[in-house]
Amino acid sequence: MKKILFYLVQFTWALPQNLVGLIAFIALYPGRKHERFHRAFITYVDKKNFGGVSIGIFIFINAGRQGDWLYDTRIHEYGHTIQSLALGPVWPFVIALPSVIWCGVPALIKYRKEKNVSYYKLYCEGWANLWGLKWSRDAFRSENMLATGYYGKPLPERYRRMV
Repeated sequence: MKKILFYLVQFTWALPQNLVGLIAFIALYPGRKHERFHRAFITYVDKKNFGGVSIGIFIFINAGRQGDWLYDTRIHEYGHTIQSLALGPVWPFVIALPSVIWCGVPALIKYRKEKNVSYYKLYCEGWANLWGLKWSRDAFRSENMLATGYYGKPLPERYRRMV
């Protein structure tokens, strides 16, 4: 019943982002690796300078990345999926737009690099980490996530083992 409710809410309350995600999923489907991650669908995309993006229940991750980075990114992007569920029609404005700006504006990329500011310091990115951990019941593995995953700070012990 929870599973049905999850998808019902995603495709009503959070319909706009899920329609965009579904269109991207269909467009990128042929010839790519796909998998389920809890209640989301991951598509692996071959693209340089790309990490990952979540659009509703559809997650797109760089196929060239591996190991702990890939494992942790699935958890992080799943956190954005849960944000979509909670925020519904305001998700694009509260989460997606700030995230795209923080990730893609060259001046902000330069700022983060020069000032050694974690990508996860932005409220929506740190929040995605926490909700990804909570709702996936997985734990981060990479040193980067353990050191900066809590809004740019070390992840507190209570979040290190959510299972």
